[in-house]
Amino acid sequence: MTHRFLSRTRRGLGLAAAASLAATASLVALLCAPLAAQAQSGTIRFILPNATGSGVDAITRAAQPALAKALGANVVVENQAGAGGVVGLQALTKAAPDGNTLAVVSNNVVIFPSVLKSLPFDMPGDFTPIALIGSTPMVLVVNPAKVPATNAREFFALLKSKPDQLNFGSGGAGTILHLAAEMVLDASGTSARHIPYKGVGPMVTDLLGGQIEFGAAALPSVQQHIKSGALRAIGMLAPQRTAAAPEIPTLAEQGLTNFSADAWFAMLGPKGMSPALVKRTQEAVVAAFNDPVVKDAMAKQGNTINVSSPEQAQAAFRSELVRFANLVKKVGLEPQ
Repeated sequence: MTHRFLSRTRRGLGLAAAASLAATASLVALLCAPLAAQAQSGTIRFILPNATGSGVDAITRAAQPALAKALGANVVVENQAGAGGVVGLQALTKAAPDGNTLAVVSNNVVIFPSVLKSLPFDMPGDFTPIALIGSTPMVLVVNPAKVPATNAREFFALLKSKPDQLNFGSGGAGTILHLAAEMVLDASGTSARHIPYKGVGPMVTDLLGGQIEFGAAALPSVQQHIKSGALRAIGMLAPQRTAAAPEIPTLAEQGLTNFSADAWFAMLGPKGMSPALVKRTQEAVVAAFNDPVVKDAMAKQGNTINVSSPEQAQAAFRSELVRFANLVKKVGLEPQ
């Protein structure tokens, strides 16, 4: 009888050990699996709070296949423009923190709190910063049929001769493109009328059509129009020329000493993502932007890629909120 009891005990212990090993293996597999393996649909949705044709749109779509491979999932890109990007960000706050809904954003997101009287969310408290991905160069462009100036000196002289008579566009009030143009006007001692659009695409369309005379834009969103002659570049807003368009001088070297306006882009998730999920997502971003095809596309667009850690992203979002608040105050933008 004792023998039969011990035998049953051994079998019970064996079954328990097997069950424990199986559970451990399942947990390891879950932790190591691609994000999509945890999603019911196998699809990860990327919300872009920018219109089609923006710099962020060009960057994300160039990286889309590599992101899908790195995440092990289908990647769907959704442009949700509106209110300068607030609409898309609000949609992100309503998503589950399971890694199946993410966003690629510009530094518009750290300008909003300084230029909008009320926001339906807290930045960055209602989000999970995953990584700063890199920066993209901005350029001041004009419609050559409406503006005869070919360089910064001529352009600023034209603005001074016609105060508040020329129109410039942006992707929305308080966006980085709006702030960048205001910084140019402030630094050059000139003035013009601001026309906000519901995204960069509509702004560029009206710039090409001559409804507005000039604007600041991310280089990837207007590069083809500069090459075709439909738009004329007056100067880069970065402190140095970009290898993607070395023929375009900076505004700094054309008289606006030390002038610099920058645009960066980052990945955000909804609030409440687990540290392990954030880490896996950040690692997928690193892998995607190290893909040779993506690296070539980024170089051609003039983008500089330097993917940060989640901890660095969190700190950068908070410090950039302060920096842009100071810039907004300097150029005199009033909250709307």
